[in-house]
Amino acid sequence: MKAAYIEQTGVPEVIQVGDLPTPVPSGQEVLVRIGAASVNPIDTYIRGGVIGMASQFPYIPGCDLAGTVEAVGPGVQRFKAGDRVWGSNQSLFGRQGTYAEFAAVDEAWLYPTPRGQSDESAAAGALVGITAQLGLFLHAGLAPGDWVYVNGGSGGVGSAVIQFAAAAGAHVIASAGSEFNREYCRSLGAEVVLDYRSGTIDDEIREAAAGNKGVDLWWETQREPDFDRIVGHLKRRGRIVLMAGRAARPEFPVGPFYVNDLRMFGFAMFNASPDEQRAAAERMNAEFELGRWAPRIGCRFALEETGAAHRLQEDNTLGGKRTLSGKIVILPSGS
Repeated sequence: MKAAYIEQTGVPEVIQVGDLPTPVPSGQEVLVRIGAASVNPIDTYIRGGVIGMASQFPYIPGCDLAGTVEAVGPGVQRFKAGDRVWGSNQSLFGRQGTYAEFAAVDEAWLYPTPRGQSDESAAAGALVGITAQLGLFLHAGLAPGDWVYVNGGSGGVGSAVIQFAAAAGAHVIASAGSEFNREYCRSLGAEVVLDYRSGTIDDEIREAAAGNKGVDLWWETQREPDFDRIVGHLKRRGRIVLMAGRAARPEFPVGPFYVNDLRMFGFAMFNASPDEQRAAAERMNAEFELGRWAPRIGCRFALEETGAAHRLQEDNTLGGKRTLSGKIVILPSGS
């Protein structure tokens, strides 16, 4: 099979494309013919050696996939050849990645693709959608009527948070840097959308949430959180969700945090159990079928262009270039 792989960790240019053996499914593994994969920041961290999971080479990066079941191992119970599936959590903890024509995936990490959803859409929404679901419902306990602020609502995770929070009956305030992206956030269900570069944005957040006496849940997508600012916007027993910023060491207002009974949740989706992730995936599928979940695709790359795709992701995640809106999709078939 054709695959994009590395022989050592390093810059995006260490990715090479060539032939590797097609895996044979055993036990509870499902052999998936991959129709689409996608690129996430964690994929670039693993490739670059920032997260030390690439220890055996050649190593295939890529967490997300969607495609069609080609064959199943003898222990598989949930899928059969011909089924369309999607999933995430690959390339982690010794599992094969998804930048390839095929992947052998334990059925615990796969979910049925809803009728009408393309492989591109399912792959683009896999990691970011599960992340949003886990953060909102497993960790932060989102409830109908909550006021949610999404600091950076047009990105992969932020846009998923807007959609799932609005679908759950929450009131969503979001920020974005361009009018194009602000209109996109409105289209997803955000009731108030602000320019995060505005000099008066904090006043605008307070005004938007004034009837609620503050924000119930602040979802932080940025890598350098400002806790003095965040805590100042939360109502009593408000919650903060963190899912980025590995190297951040910000100051923290301990007094205002504890005297207002605030809570903060930090999490990484790959720490969630298969059952927790499957529950998230089932809710995502249900929202898609109701027309309330549509992952945003920014651009598409052929398998041979995986290095360029990683460079684009890295330039935006770490370089702040703001040249990417939506998820990067990798198409192993080139279609």
